[in-house]
Amino acid sequence: MALALQHGLTAEGFTVDIAHDGPTGLAKATDHPYDVVILDIMLPGLNGYRVCSRLRAAGNDVAILMLTAKDGEWDEAEALDTGADDYLSKPFSFVVLVARLRALARRTGSRAPRRTVLGDLVVDSAARTCSRAGVAIPLTPREFAVLDHLARRAGEAVSKREILDEVWDSGPDSDPNTVEVHVSALRRKIDTPFGRAAVQTVRGAGYRLAADGG
Repeated sequence: MALALQHGLTAEGFTVDIAHDGPTGLAKATDHPYDVVILDIMLPGLNGYRVCSRLRAAGNDVAILMLTAKDGEWDEAEALDTGADDYLSKPFSFVVLVARLRALARRTGSRAPRRTVLGDLVVDSAARTCSRAGVAIPLTPREFAVLDHLARRAGEAVSKREILDEVWDSGPDSDPNTVEVHVSALRRKIDTPFGRAAVQTVRGAGYRLAADGG
């Protein structure tokens, strides 16, 4: 199920890490600034309740969605009591899971601004929308993820490797040309029709999204 969720959520534009046991999950959630954590109650080594309570005891306020047993009212109550923000009973609809995750991100707030305004370019991380000069620009999930990452670091040079790691969660042998293809697509959509040059190439360093929108 974890692999199926990773595949499905990646297709929706999320970057997903997997932990197959409680101690590993706790370590990952402690060491990395995730936006949302999906916790199964029945984890080996350390169950979901204990992982959740330890994160909260350590002051970690990451949004947590806990997967509970079918019709498990006590599971649901304990999940909320230990600090989970939401729960979903198994079996569940993938469409509902994605909607819940996005609602959690909107409700709890992201570490980056939900809405980034760069000149006439607006990137809304929560709604996952982009517009320029008031015109909505349709982007694929991957294109939006690349743009969102650049927008969060507007004015900074971001390497292809950083973009690969953030957006594709790729290994060291992944192809940087993947980033080039998506950046080219972004330019055709958010720059060319408007006579702008927001997405800039920084020779030897990567790409930069102009802080003033280009």
